[in-house]
Amino acid sequence: MDASELAQRIRGGENLHTEFKAGVGNPNDLACEIVAFANTDGGQLVVGVSDDGDVVGVPDPDVAARAVDNVAYNNCRPPITVVQEVVWVEGRLPVLVVNVPRGDDRPYSTSRGVYYVRTSSGRRQASREELLRLFQATESVYYDETLVFRAAYEDIDLHTFDSFLHRAYGRGLEDWGIDPENLLSNLRLYRSGHPTVAGLLFFGLNPQLYIPQAHVVAARIPGFTLAASPADQKTLTGPLLSVYEDAARFLGIHLRVAHKIDGFGPETRPELPEAALREAIVNALAHRDYTIQAPVRVFVFDDRVEVRTPGRLPNTVTVAAMKLGAAHVLRNPTIYTLLSRAGLVTGIGSGVFRMIQLVRDAVGREPELGEEEAEFVVRIPRPASR
Repeated sequence: MDASELAQRIRGGENLHTEFKAGVGNPNDLACEIVAFANTDGGQLVVGVSDDGDVVGVPDPDVAARAVDNVAYNNCRPPITVVQEVVWVEGRLPVLVVNVPRGDDRPYSTSRGVYYVRTSSGRRQASREELLRLFQATESVYYDETLVFRAAYEDIDLHTFDSFLHRAYGRGLEDWGIDPENLLSNLRLYRSGHPTVAGLLFFGLNPQLYIPQAHVVAARIPGFTLAASPADQKTLTGPLLSVYEDAARFLGIHLRVAHKIDGFGPETRPELPEAALREAIVNALAHRDYTIQAPVRVFVFDDRVEVRTPGRLPNTVTVAAMKLGAAHVLRNPTIYTLLSRAGLVTGIGSGVFRMIQLVRDAVGREPELGEEEAEFVVRIPRPASR
């Protein structure tokens, strides 16, 4: 960074990626700033500039740089590597620019055990949900395995659990020879008197009572944008497999089905492959970020079907790799395992690749996949009306 770039940064003021400090200051406070940048998106700590943007300079840049290195190593857990540079303003005032990268070993905490994240107005202590997302990004913990402490064994629907066991294993509750609590525990769905997130999502009497974001909003939108009022809209709730089936049923109602006479009876031909639509829905339910307070959204427009999933792609996953069937990082491994047991996923990560091929064969165009804000969006083109 040269003097002109620094001047421009100072004129822009403090923001998500920029923090001014008149001096190095207290080591604990400095550690909080470094941790917040590393836990979020990285940024620059500009030492020698006051909060109101006045350049005051650093008396001894070398001493200041050593102090920053010491804090980054000894007051941050794990240690954070920073890159520092001295920029001279008007040839006489040295300013120390501390470049803090977005950390590969997130989440970071101070030596006092406190986690911070960066905001547009400074820093703040990370919330429980933010910490869970940070841990998920490094595959240190999975949200679907966490306990729902407000729920208890009585919130489990044993009839739904029994139906799943028959579907997944060909054996019901009475066939296992152990009580349901132990069976749930063996499946990592229950422990210490409380169901896990995955346990409630699949077998809860009322999952949305405890996890209100775990539903699907489905809508038929006449036209091509959300500006039009829905012709039909449903909020789909209940256990995860019921939500999945209801979403698939909604699409079946609002997509065209052609009838062709073949032999003595009509043959039905949906305009879009059912397997591709179901793949889009099951992927949304399996891979969404359940810490985000937003539903999966399924829209049927005149020209396309859109499935919008809360959360960006898991760490290291790219759209290009997904299209090749080469990405198989699980955000919710327990949910994925249960869906696999129910016969809805293959376990080899080829679902998106298969969906693309099915749609291309049926329509002549491929689905669009991409991240938009905090959502992952799949757009499946509909064939032109005949």
